[in-house]
Amino acid sequence: MIRITQLKLHVNHERDDIKNKAARLLKVSPAAIKSIKLVKQSIDARKKDDILFIYTVDVEADKEEQLVKKAGNSQIQVVREQEYRFPAAVGKASCSPVIVGSGPAGLFCGLMLAQAGYKPLILERGDDVDTRKEKVERFWREGILDENSNVQFGEGGAGTFSDGKLNTLVKDPGRRNRKVLEILAEHGADPEILYVGKPHIGTDVLSRVVKNIRRHIIELGGQVRFGARVTDLIVENGRVAGVEVNGEETVSARQVVLAIGHSSRDTFFMLRDRGVPMAAKAFAVGLRIQHPQRMINQAQYGQKHWDILGPAPYKLTWQSSGGRGVYSFCMCPGGYVVDASSEAGRLAVNGMSNHDRGGRNANSALIVTVTPEDFPGQSPLAGLEFQRRLEEAAYEQGGGKIPLQLYGDFKAGRSSEGFGDVEPEIKGRYQLADLRKVLPEYLSAPFIEAVDQFEHRIHGFARYDSILAGVESRTSSPVRIHRDERLLSSVGGLYPCGEGAGYAGGITSAAMDGIRVAEEIVRGGQ
Repeated sequence: MIRITQLKLHVNHERDDIKNKAARLLKVSPAAIKSIKLVKQSIDARKKDDILFIYTVDVEADKEEQLVKKAGNSQIQVVREQEYRFPAAVGKASCSPVIVGSGPAGLFCGLMLAQAGYKPLILERGDDVDTRKEKVERFWREGILDENSNVQFGEGGAGTFSDGKLNTLVKDPGRRNRKVLEILAEHGADPEILYVGKPHIGTDVLSRVVKNIRRHIIELGGQVRFGARVTDLIVENGRVAGVEVNGEETVSARQVVLAIGHSSRDTFFMLRDRGVPMAAKAFAVGLRIQHPQRMINQAQYGQKHWDILGPAPYKLTWQSSGGRGVYSFCMCPGGYVVDASSEAGRLAVNGMSNHDRGGRNANSALIVTVTPEDFPGQSPLAGLEFQRRLEEAAYEQGGGKIPLQLYGDFKAGRSSEGFGDVEPEIKGRYQLADLRKVLPEYLSAPFIEAVDQFEHRIHGFARYDSILAGVESRTSSPVRIHRDERLLSSVGGLYPCGEGAGYAGGITSAAMDGIRVAEEIVRGGQ
């Protein structure tokens, strides 16, 4: 296979232009190319009057090594594509592995185990995705919260109600990242996720995808139980013997995968009480900010080609004068701010987009780093309590609704009396409030400093009427559950996994970690 990198074409090119350009670079006719496959597509928008698509493509042709030598171009080389390989199983489990949680980590762990001939049991405290969607929409409409089935809990995990972004910075020599994307495409995601530079699925499509993965696991002999909250861990002689479900049922297990998600706070307390080693970790908190998507498009792409390029994303970082990092997180082009609460009397927000990213506004979390030094006390769950205090303040300020404030008023320290030209795009009830009473000043100050700096990169970012919403507190787990090189806790047979355990940061990395744990189980780790 011949790989060509840095193949550049104007943004409004035709599909055949890719093949024709590859042929010119190889100094052959297009007819000499037997097949061509897109490996990667990215956008170069540095020159707004000459925006380019940049491709990496794999070409199949006769006498490939001779063609590469003849081309004499460092961007062209022969490659041998490496495929992901799941390890061969060592023996069989004496009983089904139990997976706690059906987010990306749990689902991908379960699918890989089921494909290997194991029959995993996935226990999910929330509902199947269809029932879950009904409850979430009722919560957004009426404020009636189900604490076990909401934006955080239920089939697909917290990622189901998000933009469904699939980019990750995790190094991937084992090709697990590619495997995750292939599985998602096989189960209903747009195949373009296999090559676009910043792939995303969208909430509307992702809900179908996770349902299809669940059905596949069941077809292979696995089980998925909803409304099954793990309330205790049964430990005998230093190793797992099973789990308690809903405070009344015992399920025997020699291997338990903790794919619990970053919001399973009651589970963290239970694990602490059972002596599972864990520690507080750094994370970040802040507020969501909304701008007109049209403004972001113009800043990123200029005046032309929006119909081809789609809604523009952004990624911003700033090191504040006080030393705290501030950065955009979970940026949702054409998306909505959503009420992502999961506990009564506490309020958290998140962002989501559908596949078409068709909303009027862009939104992202702007978050400020916090470390265990910011949390009073020595408890490994001190960060969790820190999150709760912020969420209680947000709930109080909004009277149980999402508290909103214009950025200009937030900066000036006064209440907002109405909206400007930016109209809120919100899933959930909301009202104007004072967000300076939610974020402590040591976080508000670097937040303001960063927004004003981001104005130099995106004109209009610090506009007075951009809309803030709070509080964004669930960016990542406040806890890391310790595990060794075999991915095992010191409690034998217990596998901390994914984002909730502190080993991932998004859909793709969580799914990759689920695959890693499945690999260790079939290797006979315990």
